[in-house]
Amino acid sequence: MPRTPAEHPAPAGDTSFTGAAEPYAGGDPYADYRAAAHTAPAHWVDLADRRLGSGVVAANDEFFADRENLLLPGRAEFHPGSFGHKGKVMDGWETRRRRGGSAGRPHPLADDHDWALIRLGAPGVVRAVVVDTAHFRGNHPAAISVEAASADGTPSPDELLGPAVKWTELVPRTPVGGHAENRFTVRAERRFTHLRLNQHPDGGVARLRAYGEVVPDPRWLGTLGTFDLVALENGGRVEEASDLFYSPAVNTIRPGRARRMDDGWETRRRRDRGNDWIRYRLAERALIRAVEIDTAHLKGNSAGWASLSLRDGPHAPWTDLLPRTRLEPDTAHRLLPPEPAIGAELRLDVYPDGGIARLRVFGELTPDGAARLAERHRELSA
Repeated sequence: MPRTPAEHPAPAGDTSFTGAAEPYAGGDPYADYRAAAHTAPAHWVDLADRRLGSGVVAANDEFFADRENLLLPGRAEFHPGSFGHKGKVMDGWETRRRRGGSAGRPHPLADDHDWALIRLGAPGVVRAVVVDTAHFRGNHPAAISVEAASADGTPSPDELLGPAVKWTELVPRTPVGGHAENRFTVRAERRFTHLRLNQHPDGGVARLRAYGEVVPDPRWLGTLGTFDLVALENGGRVEEASDLFYSPAVNTIRPGRARRMDDGWETRRRRDRGNDWIRYRLAERALIRAVEIDTAHLKGNSAGWASLSLRDGPHAPWTDLLPRTRLEPDTAHRLLPPEPAIGAELRLDVYPDGGIARLRVFGELTPDGAARLAERHRELSA
């Protein structure tokens, strides 16, 4: 399929890793893994997270390892003795070795490359891209590049690669290192729905992450009317939490019910007289009518009680939304606040410690909140 030239190139930061890693010598396969030193804001979300509905819709080659591995949650695994009919089984996307056209020209051309198309489960503004080559020590690509596009609906691979779709360069062609977390800063203030990962000329990538901010479709939310105001896919986010010892607070607003205990939020055991908490930002200013606090799979370690507070902006006072309420282990609690309330930020307090699996906050946007959401969508889609 032909490639559409990228338009509106955007600068990206450089990775600090180049070259192959040493061959695996036994023991912990991550012992010599090269990780990028970085601190990402707590509210950044992996827009390409499979759990949000992302998918690798096409790739030109996946001879050695399937393209779908790119978006799997968690770090890539390595089993040194695992071989199949095509060779070493790798937990990533790996293409065959490219060759030239003749004995006199055995090497690939300078522009030869492999590609994969990714549909973002949560369209939004991409702030950073991670191309993780874990366990690809001598079979990683020499360089990568990343492009992005914005397309309505659910276009087919042929449509995405056709002339009607314009691609923006997020990461220019850049050398990358093997068995390393190759991280790139992105500066493109636009809403994107799809990515294209290119390997130059071939090789393998374990995982692709696209961190940024969700920008939901206001038409969809407006049609729904009442929806989950704090859900990741709707633009809700975690701003801050008191404790992240066992698991990230962002788990509480992921889609679906928790699959097991570590798919929720759990704190360490408190030995003082305080309590733990999470602060959220809603999709926009909204009227809250109902909440659900789910302690699924948290049986001996669920929070004992919980309360919810609301405020109408970063400098406004906190007001009670839900009084301190007893929680049962492994239970979905459907709760109605004493009165519907308007706000933009939410705080969950749990007493004294423990965990919850999911928080759902149901309501509808206020007219001014809906207007701001629609304006941001227009600005980032222009």
